[in-house]
Amino acid sequence: MFALLLSAVLVAADTVSGRVVDNSGQAIPQAIIEVTELGRSVTATDAGAFRIELAPGRYTLAVRRHGFAPAVREISVGGGQRALEIVLTPSAFNLEPVTVTATRQPLASEGSPLPASALAGDELRQAQGVSLAHVVEALPGARTISTGAQIGKPVIRGFSGPRVLVLENGSRLEDYSWSDEDGPSVETAFVRRVELIRGPASVLYGSDALGGVINVIPDQLPDAAGGSGFMRTGFMVSAASNNIEVGAGARIEGARGNMGWRVNAIGRGSGNLHTPAGELDNTGFGAFNGEGAAGWHWPSGSALTVRVVHYGGEFKLLEANAPPGEEGGPERKAGDERIQITGQRPFGTWRLEAKAQVQRHSLIEVADDTSGTESEQFNLLLQTGSLDLLLHHGGTTFGITTVGQSNDASGREPIVPDANVLSGAAFAFEQWRPGSGRWTLLAGLRADTRRLSAERDDSLGVVAQDRNSQAWSGNAGVVFTPKPAGGLSLSLNVGRAWRAPTLFELFANGPHIGEARYELGDSTMQPEASRGVDLGVRWSGRRARLELAAYHNRMSDYIYITPTAVFIDSLRVYQYGQAEAEMLGGEAVLEAEIGSGMVARSRVEVVRGTNLTSHEPLPLLPPVRAAVGFDWRDRFSVHVDAYARPKRINPLDIPTAGYALLHLGGGTDVRLFGRAMRLDISLRNALNQRYKSFLSRYKEFAFDPGRNLIVRVSSGLSTP
Repeated sequence: MFALLLSAVLVAADTVSGRVVDNSGQAIPQAIIEVTELGRSVTATDAGAFRIELAPGRYTLAVRRHGFAPAVREISVGGGQRALEIVLTPSAFNLEPVTVTATRQPLASEGSPLPASALAGDELRQAQGVSLAHVVEALPGARTISTGAQIGKPVIRGFSGPRVLVLENGSRLEDYSWSDEDGPSVETAFVRRVELIRGPASVLYGSDALGGVINVIPDQLPDAAGGSGFMRTGFMVSAASNNIEVGAGARIEGARGNMGWRVNAIGRGSGNLHTPAGELDNTGFGAFNGEGAAGWHWPSGSALTVRVVHYGGEFKLLEANAPPGEEGGPERKAGDERIQITGQRPFGTWRLEAKAQVQRHSLIEVADDTSGTESEQFNLLLQTGSLDLLLHHGGTTFGITTVGQSNDASGREPIVPDANVLSGAAFAFEQWRPGSGRWTLLAGLRADTRRLSAERDDSLGVVAQDRNSQAWSGNAGVVFTPKPAGGLSLSLNVGRAWRAPTLFELFANGPHIGEARYELGDSTMQPEASRGVDLGVRWSGRRARLELAAYHNRMSDYIYITPTAVFIDSLRVYQYGQAEAEMLGGEAVLEAEIGSGMVARSRVEVVRGTNLTSHEPLPLLPPVRAAVGFDWRDRFSVHVDAYARPKRINPLDIPTAGYALLHLGGGTDVRLFGRAMRLDISLRNALNQRYKSFLSRYKEFAFDPGRNLIVRVSSGLSTP
């Protein structure tokens, strides 16, 4: 791959220039013009002018400026360039104009048949925290299975665990998805944008994308545009009152010529959580995360980026039946190191993109043994190498992907056997806009093959075995815009997705103390398959926008767990099995500008799932959620989130009461010690409401956290 990326032939670049103006033709200063394919951006002058050097080819320009609706312009570079005039319309809504997750190359968000949402800018900064899952709850259709405030598993439309795929800059993040106490290994302070795709996306990403995809996109590297070098610094400090959480982060970055670089580091730590009923013992955490990155751009359009990432922390876990006066308790130690190499090279009108990643993910639980001495309950190490080769031409993408993985398990409690996985896939995806441009059509097809080799493990009753499986995925979608400038679009998407059973679902044979049950896997289980239909209506006007989405998923060989009449060591045995199942629901989002800079927001989400074999509701489905809020620019916000009491619950579920939470927020730009800074303040659960989330792992024996005042000061960390 290195030879391919570094053998770029230097060709002459063209100068693309233009102006960014408003509806009356007046210049818009300081607008950000981003070339999405290259991850490069320039800032318009006070006269609204911009210039950027680009090699011949097709590009997508995304233009943003606070107070205006973003614009997307597709351009073809080569053979001389005329000056561009990009018109922005005033708007109080902060919308991300482009999604790269829905098609693996830039696509205007309104052109995606699957609902695509993004969190960036002020909204992302205000939501930042230790858990990625808690951050994405700000987006429609997303919820969290929580273990306190520091650990969360993302839930998209009722799908969770291995049915939700998390990416970092388009590369899969592999972890122990069967564990609710092992959240995605992502530091949210290093993120520029989080994209969420609601709906099946296996045709692009393979196994695990049944419910949707979360793609975490890091900050762009600095760009000197071939000029003289520079260096700059940034920092962030934060504090939270509920658990006395403190955090401090620093950044140093620079660029010279065609190279940009960055180093980030952040440390976080906290004491115990507090609820309106009192303190929760053994719920603090400590974490230290960092990354280093360097990237090169050449006039030919070729690029190469190398990132080294560390994520690690120790997270204490509340013990349900801890003896009175006992100090300490169970603790999870998570670690994740990865090296990512990405690059691209143009070949005329074609563009070759490569993504390689090596990841080392460890998960250790320390708990008391039978003698009361703390020791490693289990120690799991997952090592993964992956390579994606993508060939883009216009709206067409051809892809080949391969993943190799090894799992090593040790500790006194057997969890899963040692095993190796090797998988490969090939796919093709096409997007085009025929005729007048009112129609956007997308279609794709993918074939996957997978080989799992499990080693013998007498303690689990596992014999050495190989499992081979093949699966196919397909997708077809259409977006119809009756009037190109009318703001209304109708979308339809149909797709087939799949996922492979986890090692735990296949080979579990032991106590799961956290759930007070003995669990048995089934090594004969087949991959899940899902057939989904998604309908959407989007309308955007000068002062209001509306989004409606409805979906239905029918799943074959859906994997679930059910109690049996057998007991082992006083624990009831729960057996994994498979059945036909369905999931259906919808989301509605309405935003309106009700005054100068004042925006009212509301949304409703509902999901319903049924095991069609047993005719029982699927377990742990999020209850109905409704939210309403008001935001005044980036200065003040007030939001109310309401959650209904679950009405259709599985026999394994524990019901909770409905509740509503009030959240307040505010911020301002300040200047201290001669430096521009940003001060953000938020008050979560402002009324100190006593409640239990239906998706909380602590709901049987503890309330959720009470009032929490969060103060954050940052400088030099703003990105486009």
